[in-house]
Amino acid sequence: MNIAKTLDAKGLACPMPIVRTKKAIGELESGQILEVLTTDKGSKADITAWVGSQGHELVNMTEDDGIFTFYIKKN
Repeated sequence: MNIAKTLDAKGLACPMPIVRTKKAIGELESGQILEVLTTDKGSKADITAWVGSQGHELVNMTEDDGIFTFYIKKN
């Protein structure tokens, strides 16, 4: 997977991971992948819902030792 940009949103509480994700994905070209790292458990539902509502694609999501990693493909 070719990551175009990584957003480190660890330690931020809702709604900041979404706010930062929206800004970061706006800087990408269509088809590029944004990697988002968060520690907020609410991000799992929030980012998944936001991605769908914006028409982007959640390529993958992993959780490792309390860190959620999202791979979002810009539409």
